Amino acid sequence: MNARPTPAEILRSNGLPHRRMEDWKYTDVRSVADADSFQVGAHASATISFSNAIEAAGLEGETIPNWASSAIASLAPSSAMDAAARSYVDFSEVFRVPAGKRIDVPLRIEYSGRGHGAAAIFVEANASAEIEVVYSATVKGEINTSLLVFIGEDAHASLTVAAPYARELVLVNTISVAQDRNSQFQAQVVNGGARLSRMEMNVILNGEGAEADLSGVSVLGDEAHADITTRITHASPHTTSRQLFKKVAGGKSRAIYQGKISVKEGAIGSDSRQTAKALLLSDRAEADLKPELEILADDVKCAHGAAVGDLDQESLFYLRSRGIAEDEARSLLIHAFLQEVVDGIDDEKMRASALEFIDKGMAWAMIEAS
Repeated sequence: MNARPTPAEILRSNGLPHRRMEDWKYTDVRSVADADSFQVGAHASATISFSNAIEAAGLEGETIPNWASSAIASLAPSSAMDAAARSYVDFSEVFRVPAGKRIDVPLRIEYSGRGHGAAAIFVEANASAEIEVVYSATVKGEINTSLLVFIGEDAHASLTVAAPYARELVLVNTISVAQDRNSQFQAQVVNGGARLSRMEMNVILNGEGAEADLSGVSVLGDEAHADITTRITHASPHTTSRQLFKKVAGGKSRAIYQGKISVKEGAIGSDSRQTAKALLLSDRAEADLKPELEILADDVKCAHGAAVGDLDQESLFYLRSRGIAEDEARSLLIHAFLQEVVDGIDDEKMRASALEFIDKGMAWAMIEAS
């Protein structure tokens, strides 16, 4: 029996993603790392906490159940990075929320060290769960992670991803979600960027009536790089997706959003909307927004839009004329720009954390590029 390939072997065989690949043209991993950079055989250090009502497997190296392995295999890796992350110890963390269970305590994964990591979470029929993934700002080196979320019929899952600015980090994280009939998925992302950062979210609406709502804010300064790439596939009739991403880029930072909506044949009644907007606070900052639609069915409603600009000078003048200092006026306008996304966070604690994250990020974003 052949040994399972190591992450480094997968990356050497397939090559690191680079700018000549359409999906990665804004995020050239090959320019900042090589196959061995992600610490061969190293598991990214992570602290995991979860409710006793959630069943876990694989935490101490035990074999995960066959049903979990089969489900995981049904979602093919989206890239060499995803495949490398998944290859480590054949999924060292698998969690199951039993049918009908409503879990109020978030399942939290906090990465604090370099390397590869993978986890799979199964939210069974009529169950509900909250998931939090956090990346430390102090990590130096490379982190490559993969998270798979399976949401059963009439189940609900919410995900929060927080990645504060990490100047010396190369971060690639891939999230893959499969939804059954009448399931609901909500995701909120707060991102401060890194030396190079790529968050990829792939959602498949497999069951009729499934709904997905993705949103996020990126507040970037210094030389931060933050790429959020989403792919939503409407594979069944009468499915719904919403996306709203807003970005603020100052200094010499680069903010990226790529979003593709695919409506498959027969997925009639699909309803999809995606919006991406960016504010540039510096002449040296850059924003690349690329929404995309692929529609192969009739009787659907799909819309997308993107806009890049700077702060409205008339609004800034109005606030200044009322005696508000320029820095405070700029801060108020930036907060107003991002508020729509923050208001969509239902949990009060997470909403407060997002506001704190924005305030810290703006300290970097509002510094002029040198």
